[in-house]
Amino acid sequence: MAKKKILVVDDEIDFLTVLKFRLESNGYEVLTAFDGEEALKKITKENPDALLLDIMLPGIDGLEILRIMRQENRNLPVFMMTAFSNEKRFDLASKFNASGFFLKTSDLQKEIEKITGILSMFEGEKK
Repeated sequence: MAKKKILVVDDEIDFLTVLKFRLESNGYEVLTAFDGEEALKKITKENPDALLLDIMLPGIDGLEILRIMRQENRNLPVFMMTAFSNEKRFDLASKFNASGFFLKTSDLQKEIEKITGILSMFEGEKK
């Protein structure tokens, strides 16, 4: 069985490195991008199974990437991440059908377990 490919988009290199390591340790293939333009290119080129998007990115932010993807009818799981709890941004992400949200200060292992559960549900819908 092929590994699920996740694109993680964050401009904070230390957090991105830790999250990439944790996801790889949980059996995922992990691609990374540091800004919105790079993320959009990799989404098209690499066709990931899921995205983990920081809400606040330089250039094109995570909410705009999510909006573009939904406008293009890309129905892959998208998890929004942020260092700051902001209900207005979470509400906007919900409007564009984000699959989940988490604070960067959360227990990463618990968040990875939630992501795994949601990815399993998406896999079940494809069958």
